Amino acid sequence: MGYFGPCGSLPRRRTGVGRAVLARLRERAARRPLPPDTVPVTCDGDPGRLTGLWEDADLAVVVDAAHAHTGLPGRVHRLELDAGQLTQPPTTSSHGLGLGESVELARVLGKLPQHLVVYAVEGADSSLGSGLSPAVAAAVEPLARTVELEIARYRLIAGRPA
Repeated sequence: MGYFGPCGSLPRRRTGVGRAVLARLRERAARRPLPPDTVPVTCDGDPGRLTGLWEDADLAVVVDAAHAHTGLPGRVHRLELDAGQLTQPPTTSSHGLGLGESVELARVLGKLPQHLVVYAVEGADSSLGSGLSPAVAAAVEPLARTVELEIARYRLIAGRPA
């Protein structure tokens, strides 16, 4: 079915949210496995590597940190793109080349997944280091459940067993 994963480059407190969601999904998968064709991976945010990860995917779900100038830490934004409908994401990445550049590169190369869903979590602390702020940490479990539901909903729409 495709790819699921967080982006992030430098180990900043804010960018750990994608990895935290992925870790939670892996914990949950021990009790209830993800569909067999789901590939949970991390990426450093390099547009070329990210594009390669989702190249043949029907569905790609990306969890990334977002920077909003008047942000609310822990708030989650859902952006949905189909290969035929592409708009520039309204959030800004926390690293040099962002998700928007990766999407545009994939579009130009004809390597967009059929369906791309981005969950962008507003961060509170962009300093170097590990650990999430309390507001961002509180978003991890609900977002892990949401990603599971996203995958199940797509499988249902695509006519595949969950």
